[in-house]
Amino acid sequence: MPPPTLCIEDLSVNFTQRGARLAAVRQVSLEVAPGECVGVVGESGSGKTQVFMAAMGLIPGNAVAAGRVRFEGVDILGTTPAQLNRIRGSKLSMIFQDPMTSLTPHLKIGDQLAEVLVCHAGSSWSEARAAARRMLERVRVPDPARRVNQYPHELSGGLRQRVMIGMSLLCGPKLVIADEPTSALDVTVQAQIIELLQAMRTEFGMALVLISHDLGVVADLADRILVMYAGRIVESAAAGVLFERARHPYTAELLKCIPSVTGPRFERLPTLPGQPPQPGESLEGCAFAPRCPRAAARCRIERPLLDADAAAAHRVACHFPVQP
Repeated sequence: MPPPTLCIEDLSVNFTQRGARLAAVRQVSLEVAPGECVGVVGESGSGKTQVFMAAMGLIPGNAVAAGRVRFEGVDILGTTPAQLNRIRGSKLSMIFQDPMTSLTPHLKIGDQLAEVLVCHAGSSWSEARAAARRMLERVRVPDPARRVNQYPHELSGGLRQRVMIGMSLLCGPKLVIADEPTSALDVTVQAQIIELLQAMRTEFGMALVLISHDLGVVADLADRILVMYAGRIVESAAAGVLFERARHPYTAELLKCIPSVTGPRFERLPTLPGQPPQPGESLEGCAFAPRCPRAAARCRIERPLLDADAAAAHRVACHFPVQP
């Protein structure tokens, strides 16, 4: 069994804002195996993005990360900025949610792609520009010879996201983290981007983390799904198992909110009552208890722990899980 590409152990991320301590991530542990696709889902504010911003060494100055984050055996949290820059963009890369804000507006697409290879692979500008055109072709950008001379605002949202995917793949990374890569796109383009990520994962043999608030987006791509709530992982299972036999009440409620293609045309979808806790809120017991239809007195005073066996196929943090 090869060692994991990414190993996160007991990670916490805390922000300081106006003198208050805000907990965004609370003791998260996870692994991503070589070539594996892991989906990470949860509502906005669940901490899913902050876990991987910490893994990239991209948390802001008012945040502190504690725990261990190892990428191919290298401790990310303990490494120097110079060492981290050698890893980021070459072996470890990220696709951000909004390509319009991630791309530099006054630089041509080709120059932005080429810069990655010049900085991380030591390529000459002429070699890098040629490689940029080839990459745009591989990520199915039409007429790449013309696109390299265009600016980000001249491209559609779907094409900008393809550019970001191509940029993340230029150095042949071992792991790509895609943070809500389809949230700003219409449904048809979403499907195209997911299909492209699957094809690129196969072609490059890379591991992929797909962060999303939508279980439906990760359904066809993820091998394994982690569900986060209030800064913690509350359920972990193979994708097929999770969709068929979700055990955490939160996951079960999320699945009910996915529209059915065979249901009534004007079907009213269920909603999850209440709001998730705020990052600065003190949590006693289970964070989901105020919204949970299965909650009992124990849930409000005793926090359930994720099953201790990290190798277990299906892990859940719940005192009264849904029975399969």
